[in-house]
Amino acid sequence: MGSRATPPTFPVLSTIPSSDKDLAALPPFTVSIPNGFLPLSPPTTTLPASFSALTSLLERMPIRTLSKKPGLLATFTLGEAVLRELPDLTDEVDKVKGDLRVMGGLYRDYCFLASAYLLEPCHEKHVSGEGYGLGRQRLPAVLARPLARVAEISGFKPFMEYAGSYALFNYRMQDSSLGMDYSNLRLIRAFEHGLDPTSSEAGFVLVHVDMVKRSGQLVKGAIKALEACGNGDREAFNEGLEGVVKALVEVNGVMDGMWKKSKPNDYTSFRTFIFGITKQSMFPHGVVYDGVSEEPMSFRGESGANDSMIPLCDNLLDISMPDTPLTEILNDFRSYRPGNHRQFLEWVKDRAQDIGVRDYAMKDRASSVLYLHALNQVRDFRWRHWCFTREYILKKTSHPTATGGSPIILWLPNQLHAVYTQMAEVANVHDGLPECKDLLESAYEQRETLRKEVRKFLEEK
Repeated sequence: MGSRATPPTFPVLSTIPSSDKDLAALPPFTVSIPNGFLPLSPPTTTLPASFSALTSLLERMPIRTLSKKPGLLATFTLGEAVLRELPDLTDEVDKVKGDLRVMGGLYRDYCFLASAYLLEPCHEKHVSGEGYGLGRQRLPAVLARPLARVAEISGFKPFMEYAGSYALFNYRMQDSSLGMDYSNLRLIRAFEHGLDPTSSEAGFVLVHVDMVKRSGQLVKGAIKALEACGNGDREAFNEGLEGVVKALVEVNGVMDGMWKKSKPNDYTSFRTFIFGITKQSMFPHGVVYDGVSEEPMSFRGESGANDSMIPLCDNLLDISMPDTPLTEILNDFRSYRPGNHRQFLEWVKDRAQDIGVRDYAMKDRASSVLYLHALNQVRDFRWRHWCFTREYILKKTSHPTATGGSPIILWLPNQLHAVYTQMAEVANVHDGLPECKDLLESAYEQRETLRKEVRKFLEEK
């Protein structure tokens, strides 16, 4: 159970500050009703002039650059270019540390260059059909020291993360007047062909951005449900759950677009660069960050599991996860989120347990139905994630570990079975909820399909 001292409210921003000074002083990933889990303002696209060497390397880095020409990763010359051209800019980092939006841009860019540097040899092995081999085992001081400093100021780990670097701080609007419409979104940095908005790498990242664009409604619904439960306001509680369900339906609809915007056959070609260090064969002893620590360091790689939307629902709905090593990995992923996201999610978890959201929902049939529909949307999200894993990864590669360091066949099913179990428990409270018969039967059939698929992949691998 959470602490009984958990406050009844959390300082989620209801509006976004309009002044540049205020935005510069706030962590970009401060949870807000307008933007949800997206940054408060569009990500920084241009670094200060003192970082021109970093910018130059990143612009020339992709396998295919913005000019359509082969980049440094295409010729396997990025590593030597980094050592030849990049100065140690740690002192320059401290000169601009007062602007957290600039820090966000620096964190993203140093993460991109560090991942590309470490994994370039694996890319060369992969394209020759030899597996991944070993990555570079040391990160040079010109990368390690400024990355560690930027990460410290920004509240991230000194390695690529989902929100702070690869996905949610890596988009721009082609035409600011057109806003966040998907067709108007572009990547800022890319490893492969992602600067082409029609590429699979661009689609992979921007579909995630498009999903998280809906997270403000999810945050609003969750807060309303918690406030209403604490006040014993059944009508408002149900309205909050309705908001959560509606937001998740939209998110799942956007997620379905991944199949067209990012092709399964393309994914493994740029996936190489988002692997982490932890539990990966490419880094059997970790990575030494020169000038930071002579003890090897280890971090999980970029993973959609770092997103905050489904963990918000897990915590709000008080979904019981099994006590397994796979759940321990799920808990470890919590530390790979922006600080304000982590604080908010922890507050939701403690508050939901303190006031008994699940028990409160079960005391009323209409609330139970809405609660079940919310669980069903979480199930739908995780099932879609499993389908992507099956088609994009399991059928394309024998590498047994996901980019975040989890066992790829077993990890998602661990969470999915927890949701199936809780759905059955909810139905049993009210005579099986016959009004939800079709929904429940579909979920139970899917559970059996999942068991068969997991068994099949385990036998094949």
